[in-house]
Amino acid sequence: MQEEDFTYLYALEESFWWFAGMREITSTLLDPVLRPSQDRLILDVGCGTGRMLSWLARFAGRGRVVGIDVVPSPLRYCRERHHTQLAQASAMHLPFADSTFDLVTSFDVLVQLPGEGADEQAIREMYRVLRPGGVAFVRVAAYEWMRSGHDEALGTQRRYILGALIRKMEGAGFNILRATYANTLLLPVAALRRLVLKRVGLVDSGSDVKPLPPKLEWLTRLLGSALVREARILRNPRASLPAGLSAICIAEKPHQ
Repeated sequence: MQEEDFTYLYALEESFWWFAGMREITSTLLDPVLRPSQDRLILDVGCGTGRMLSWLARFAGRGRVVGIDVVPSPLRYCRERHHTQLAQASAMHLPFADSTFDLVTSFDVLVQLPGEGADEQAIREMYRVLRPGGVAFVRVAAYEWMRSGHDEALGTQRRYILGALIRKMEGAGFNILRATYANTLLLPVAALRRLVLKRVGLVDSGSDVKPLPPKLEWLTRLLGSALVREARILRNPRASLPAGLSAICIAEKPHQ
């Protein structure tokens, strides 16, 4: 990602319908897994401009939320949000001792790591720094056939099917607590946009993270409500969505 991408992200993360909706889904999935009123040390791997650091504080109690990113630019925005527990570091080489954290999160970061096997190395590092019984929450972009100009703009190296993400997590030693797709209701629209309209030159290149014009505010509300509806479906702990633009895995480091 370029400097201007972080500037744009910082401006949109708070209220853009996709970010708000995915926070709702994340909360729905994490709430049943994490006991309330517990003090936790939390690590967000690839924290970007820091909005999720603020949001994750709800799970920390009197603990701390730590963020790392591989480049300095987004960390400056984190500091503007008054976050101080930060480190410039690679997801593949986390600068923390074994068994340090209670919760480790990774939001659309594995997809950006360059090099074959880089994602598996990062998953092993998440496993290493988690304490036994600690939880990892990993979200990635789904389906290589959905690759588009959005991926080119963000430097996406890979996209996943859910089964492949599960196998990589299990290969690192994790026990899977829950796995599901998300952005399910929007998948048909996105597929049409990327696979059909782009071929006839009717879709702009670049990132999909763009605010709609004011006259399409109704569409913004509709898109956001689709993600909220998915969150309601996922409140059932046995529910999982069969397809979607995102793949999510929640896993536990076994007690030893």
